[in-house]
Amino acid sequence: MNKTARIVMMILFSIAYVLIAGVMIFYVDISNGPFVVFISLIVLLAVFLIGRILFFNAKKIKIAILWCLFLIGGGLIVIISHPCVAFKNPVYYMNPRFSPIVMTNKGALRGILNEDSSVSIYPGIPYAKAPVGELRWKEPQDIEKYQDGFLELREFKSKSYQPRDNEIVSSLVDIYAQGRWVPDYRTKTIEPISEDSLYLNLWRPNNNEKNLPVIVYIHGGSLTTGSAAFEDYNGEEMAKKGVIMITVAYRLGVFGYFANEDLMNESPNHTTGNYGLLDQIKALEWVHNNIGAFGGDKDNITIAGESAGSSSVSAICASPLAKGLFKRAIAESSSLVVKKAPHTYRTMTEALNTGKEILKEFNVSSVAELRNIAPERLVTTKFSNSAMTLDGYALTKDPYQVYLDHENNEVELLNGYNVKESDAFVIPKYLFNPTNKNNFRERLHEIFDDQTIDEIMKLYESEIEKDAPTAFNEIISVWWFMYPHHSWSRVAKNNGVKVYRYQFTKTNGYYSTYHSGEMIYAYGNVKNSRYPYRYNDTDIKLSNNMLDYWSNFVKTGNPNREGLTEWTEWNNTDNKVMEFGDNVGMIDDKYLKLYDIFDNFLKV
Repeated sequence: MNKTARIVMMILFSIAYVLIAGVMIFYVDISNGPFVVFISLIVLLAVFLIGRILFFNAKKIKIAILWCLFLIGGGLIVIISHPCVAFKNPVYYMNPRFSPIVMTNKGALRGILNEDSSVSIYPGIPYAKAPVGELRWKEPQDIEKYQDGFLELREFKSKSYQPRDNEIVSSLVDIYAQGRWVPDYRTKTIEPISEDSLYLNLWRPNNNEKNLPVIVYIHGGSLTTGSAAFEDYNGEEMAKKGVIMITVAYRLGVFGYFANEDLMNESPNHTTGNYGLLDQIKALEWVHNNIGAFGGDKDNITIAGESAGSSSVSAICASPLAKGLFKRAIAESSSLVVKKAPHTYRTMTEALNTGKEILKEFNVSSVAELRNIAPERLVTTKFSNSAMTLDGYALTKDPYQVYLDHENNEVELLNGYNVKESDAFVIPKYLFNPTNKNNFRERLHEIFDDQTIDEIMKLYESEIEKDAPTAFNEIISVWWFMYPHHSWSRVAKNNGVKVYRYQFTKTNGYYSTYHSGEMIYAYGNVKNSRYPYRYNDTDIKLSNNMLDYWSNFVKTGNPNREGLTEWTEWNNTDNKVMEFGDNVGMIDDKYLKLYDIFDNFLKV
């Protein structure tokens, strides 16, 4: 081989090696596998590079064998490069110490302490029997007394059964949200999933105080996914504010919201389609009956939730089963208290029709046969089961009608939304066919009539001309999120409820003002993020402020205290909302004219 050929070969090899190594390093990172996999890859790349240099003038067969071994080794690394399944630890340090023992009505519980021993944590407390076997699609059942009268609690339990996220897709979404790729080869784990998931997690100040206020948090995830153990609403910081915080797992998807006439007939309450909602209410019953043992005040309980968890909060505020189980509500980014709920709610007829389609899908003729299908197969159903049902038991009326009849449960309400709520849903839907001036009307036709579309397009005429996709996303955000909160605030206020409204506008290095972006702020966990590059000192300051407002509201029904910018009660005259962003203070609600258009559309 002459000199020129050698140079060309060296260049080609270098390019090929860099490209292959780069792709493999990127893949190993976004697949979120254990750190040992990354080390193995680096060793493989180094060995191959050294071997290729040593065999530079070797025969082609030897070089081919070297390449084959390299590619086989890389393939094996790719195959094993995925997170381990493991229960999550609720604390931020190794080998946690035990908490004080607490006696509940089913036996004694011992949890763990946070790092500075200021908070006692009791993860994975069972509040109902495992809904498996014959208990699948039944109302949650009371648990038995603990075996040996004692439970030791050190880790969170499994997530409710749900489809597994694709780690590659999740990482790519993170990269999109961050606007950049930040390599992170720390060992990661994913939570196990199980039908045996009816557990709650509790954080309380590690002191001897009594009558502590309580917040019970219901996670989001479209009623089909999610976890009670997500770091964004870890309860340690709330507990440091003198509040007992509880997060609740409940049945999801086909396991939580499947409906069937046979199930209705076998139920002593003649209900079906709301098993996840009934789980949440069952958890509230457990809290009401046991929170005194933890020093909590059963007469000072706040329910809270985000997204589908917020829809659930609004349903619980309208459910006769929850009367007397809580006092106030925090609702972030969803509401059913609107004349026509845009999502997360359906009639019994719709629910039963979906249930019939599921029986056909799995080629069975009865619920008994469907109960025998393994959860890993059942979870693959093409029907989302992402809506609560007007079942005549948990929900006896449309939530909006409950408020018109002055039968709602809460006495104070803190609720609000983020400014770019719908982007996370609309952008993927139209990723390869973005909204523009020509298809704008057609897309609005999926929801609205011609007269309403005319009014909307007149109101947004300049915005559509300037940036049609952004204008469309805002309109959908208002329809799906802002307007339902406005509707809820209006009828709640009319019933004498004290209402506090907010709008989240803080941009940052991650979910920013998109759907769910406020959670990590409201529960004080910005400073605990695994990814500090996503946030800066202004984010930590805002998070501290929001945690103060949230905890004050939980304690007293009023988010204010000395030293904070005053958050005035919402009213339908001046329509001021609290802005949480670079500015913290009362601002005008910018969507009032669009609310009026929606009122006319729904004939409110």
